[in-house]
Parts: sequence; C-alpha cells; structure tokens
Amino acid sequence: MMRHKRFVYLFLAVTAVAGLAAPAWAAQLDISRIFIEYNDSGPDLGFHVLLDGEDWREIEIFNPNGRLIFEVEGGGAFGNLGMTELFFEGAEPNLNDVPLRQLLAMMPEGRYRFVGETVDGERITGSGRLTHAVPAAPEVDAEVDGTDVTISWSSPAAPPRGFPNRKIVIVGYQVIVGSFQVTLPASASEITLPEAFTASLEPGVHDFEVLAIEAGGNQTITEGEFEIP
Repeated sequence: MMRHKRFVYLFLAVTAVAGLAAPAWAAQLDISRIFIEYNDSGPDLGFHVLLDGEDWREIEIFNPNGRLIFEVEGGGAFGNLGMTELFFEGAEPNLNDVPLRQLLAMMPEGRYRFVGETVDGERITGSGRLTHAVPAAPEVDAEVDGTDVTISWSSPAAPPRGFPNRKIVIVGYQVIVGSFQVTLPASASEITLPEAFTASLEPGVHDFEVLAIEAGGNQTITEGEFEIP
C-alpha cells in the first residue's frame, strides 16, 4: 500500500489532561489528532496520530481510561532545541489475521489526552477524540481518453460490513496518484488529472487511491489502477 502523510487540519480545544483539569498556564498544541485509517483493499486497519505545537521536548498520550499508550522524548539537539510537528502511523494488521473487534477494543472510542513539556519546562497539552465511525470504501473507476485520465467514485452512506453502526458523515475525499495528491469536498465525485501530470506518466499500469474522510477524522482507502497506452 502506498504511504503518504495525509493532513486534515483541525483545531482541537483542550480542557483536561489525563482526566484532570489542565493548568491555566499550560501551553496548547495547535493540532492533536488520533484517527483510524482503513484500507478496504487489504483489508487492514491502523491508528494514526498527528500533533503540532511549538518547541516541545517530550509528549505522552493517554487513552480514555488514563492508560499511557505512547511517549517520545527528544535527546541531544532535539532535547535542547525542541520539536514541532509529529506524525506517525501505527502498524496496520490484516483483518484476516487480527479480528476487527480485537483491534477496536485495543483503542476504545473517547478522548485521548496529549501531555508534554516544552524546552522551557512549560507544560503543553492537547486532546483528540477517537471514534469508530469508519466510512465505507469508495467505489472507484478510472477512464483514459487520449491524454485525459478521469477518476470517479461514489461512497455508500453506511459503515463497512462488520464495523460498529455509527452515523457516517463524509466531509471530503482525497485522490492520490504517485506524486499527485489533492483533497476535494464531499460534493465531489470525480477528477480529471492535470494534463501536465498525465504527460509525465510512462506507458503502463498506474495505481491510485481514493480516500473517503469522515467528520471524526477517520478515513477509508480504496485502491484502483488505470493504464496509459
């Protein structure tokens, strides 16, 4: 599966850390997100985290039950200068090997607390809400007409079979073809690739991905392909 950093910028207000009221003097992370990425073509599923803040030296993440699930600390130059953005993808086991119910139980729905320290010794906090509202895989198609390559999709309103019954609200789609990547509104259902990009493609089969993005931040990937004569 192609791997990319997929950023959907959201501001998440923070009011608590590990179940306790955050000190009034605590700095705030600008971004603190935790979300599911489901690849229907696998099928596999992983939990991803994106955070951003100024000059932090260490960060811990606690699940809704207050259990520490992740920690990172900069050393050497990173410990002295600090860090800002961090994005990581959890492992994505195949659902034929690790049952969906088991995976979701490992990462329960609810608010996850981010707490850390800046290089100045100041507390920095954030929070992100994880839901199990996973959108169904988009149904994709691709047509090649001369120099035009059009990728189209439609998305069922219900969650994928076997997933929890949650209300699904699609807020956007992302299309990835090699180095080309674009995020489109929920009203979009197709895109014709830029002619300059299409002209750069070698003859043969090319892979693409269409991601459906849910309001809670979770996203589902469908993989497809088209052929340049």
